[in-house]
Amino acid sequence: MAVPRSPRLDAAAEEVARTAAAAPDWAALATAARGCLACPELAAARQHVVVGDVPVGGRPRLVLVGEAPGATEDGTGRPFVGRSGALLDQLLAEAGLDRAEAAVLNVVKCRPPGNRTPKAPEVARCSGWLHRQLDLLDARVVVALGLSSAKWFLGPRTVLAAVRGRPHEVDGRAVWATYHPSAAIRFGPNGAPRAGLLADLRAVAGAL
Repeated sequence: MAVPRSPRLDAAAEEVARTAAAAPDWAALATAARGCLACPELAAARQHVVVGDVPVGGRPRLVLVGEAPGATEDGTGRPFVGRSGALLDQLLAEAGLDRAEAAVLNVVKCRPPGNRTPKAPEVARCSGWLHRQLDLLDARVVVALGLSSAKWFLGPRTVLAAVRGRPHEVDGRAVWATYHPSAAIRFGPNGAPRAGLLADLRAVAGAL
């Protein structure tokens, strides 16, 4: 059985992991995460720690995991509420999935400056939060949106084209890796990432 392989932990990452593991519920975890200072560059530049959205009704049908917040997400404190979020909502609906029944998270909870890709130490320091979130949510199906998220679950050598389109068992969960909505926007409405993302979401809906 595979487990997520996070980058090597430093002292800050180990402290986050201990703090997150000690959180008894989602509210306690969110409170602790909002005060996180493990990544000084990210903490100094952020407006909000984007902990994630969870269904009002309790346990989600699935968990969607992206890379990191963008500018709109940093400003609002909520994940996937900018252009990528609007497209994600549209494609979820086309696939027969309801975002209200999903938890929506990111690998890294603070916006990297300039929307750059999170650095390996940042991913490692934030991993404790995501590990505990997945444990608390106890969802059996996870959709990893984009390569950074896919690598968090499936390992650093992951090639998205080679792993998408089917579930992978990771720590007792079915993990589906697919394109990030931002790639679908970048390549346009007729591009392969949008078509692939929709096809993968439909496959997830069928599996559910």
